[in-house]
Amino acid sequence: MLKSAKSRAEKLFSATQRKDQQALREREKARQEKAELVTRLRGLRLAKEAADKEAAEAAAAEKAAAKGKKASRSS
Repeated sequence: MLKSAKSRAEKLFSATQRKDQQALREREKARQEKAELVTRLRGLRLAKEAADKEAAEAAAAEKAAAKGKKASRSS
């Protein structure tokens, strides 16, 4: 009787350990996926900001060139 109770307790314990390990692996996988998503989104945001900055600089240069052209015509 004592041996069977101990054996049953060990089986339950090992089953619980396996379940805990599986849950830990699932949490780690979810964390990794979230980190990859954040990294991808950050890269997209930085690329967009760089493109926006470049477009703004080009528009400012174009505006300055147009203003310079107007000033030279009226002289």
